[in-house]
Amino acid sequence: MPAVTPALARDDDLLSRFTQGLVTRTLAHVADEARLDGESLKNAVDRYEIDYAWHVLGSERLREAVLCALEARLGHPADAGQQAAVRDLLQAAAAAQPSDALMSFDNDVPAHLSQLLVGVPDVPVAAAAAETA
Repeated sequence: MPAVTPALARDDDLLSRFTQGLVTRTLAHVADEARLDGESLKNAVDRYEIDYAWHVLGSERLREAVLCALEARLGHPADAGQQAAVRDLLQAAAAAQPSDALMSFDNDVPAHLSQLLVGVPDVPVAAAAAETA
């Protein structure tokens, strides 16, 4: 298991593997999906909590969710270095996004990033949290 430290956030391979797993859409794609679902674009954006990918990735809400998932995998609270690594990775991923890429707050980033950080096979985070409780 690699040590989760701020230096890890500067690992280009890790950042690449993380960003390749992100699910983003263009506005045209979201609009097409909304039309196929018979709803307005506004309703789809509201229902799926869609915003710019750089905004979602840079949000406090997502950072906290990733930290919770990481702590569940580690079995203990994240220390300051681990918290910094998560913050720095999310900021780097946000900066790498095209300005028009959209993303939902309802995403698998917490499970995906925490799995990449600790190298533990993907398991439901709730189950991991229950085992550490």
